[in-house]
Amino acid sequence: MKKIRIKHEKTFLAFLIILLIILCLCYANIAYSYYSREQFFKSSLRIANQNQNSVFRISKIFLYSSANAIDNSENQSLQNLDICQYTDISITVDNTSYIQDLTTTNTVQKLYIDNINIKTNSSSGLQSLNYKNFNNFATFQDISNPTDGTINFNIINTNEQNDQADYNLPTFYADCSNPITLGYLNKGIVKGFSVNNEVNSLVFNGKLLQSANVNLDDIGFTLTFDIHIINYDNDSFVYHASVDGNLNNENNGIYNGYLYQGKNNTSGSEYDFFKEVDAQ
Repeated sequence: MKKIRIKHEKTFLAFLIILLIILCLCYANIAYSYYSREQFFKSSLRIANQNQNSVFRISKIFLYSSANAIDNSENQSLQNLDICQYTDISITVDNTSYIQDLTTTNTVQKLYIDNINIKTNSSSGLQSLNYKNFNNFATFQDISNPTDGTINFNIINTNEQNDQADYNLPTFYADCSNPITLGYLNKGIVKGFSVNNEVNSLVFNGKLLQSANVNLDDIGFTLTFDIHIINYDNDSFVYHASVDGNLNNENNGIYNGYLYQGKNNTSGSEYDFFKEVDAQ
């Protein structure tokens, strides 16, 4: 029997080596894909198990919207007004729906807000969102954005800390007994607005917007931000908040002076804080 002779043996050997490498790479890719899917499934299952019962959830959300103006004219003559729209936000956190008593699991060790995003329907004004002292809720106050984009709260654990606390700075009780209060401000929607001399008085509320012919749909807004809670077990929870600032309704909305909106006794998993689980 004659032997089969291969011409260009080196070339053929190189071809076999390349083919073997390709097959190995294909096998490795299939194995990695299978491993990744398995790990993803296990991670998803672990996260789902950890979030069967929510330790923290949002139970109430209230919005108070109105308007005001900064008078830049001499002698406060109302001839050079910068008109501003503001919305105060109160968010109540419930930590007793799953655990009735106060434990390390449902006690707040750290609270902060980040990933703040503001979207408006027009480019008029300068928008800000920051903490607001709950004692000043539903009153006009100048607000600026947090310098580093994050609102870090001072946590109150004792009566002594409560007596010494400065509530003009972000403050929250460890037992969740006070709401998270935030202020949204759209400053200078209209600049240099002057009041007609025939007007004897001017009410500094939402009626200002109508007097200045501000279209309410133009100054509608949407706020999104993340509320983070870390408990005394060092577990981390997050709530992805979205606030719809619709200032108009069938009754003229904020044109009437102010607009009060709220959700009391919320229900549904969309109000639950999500427990973050490290991938393993």
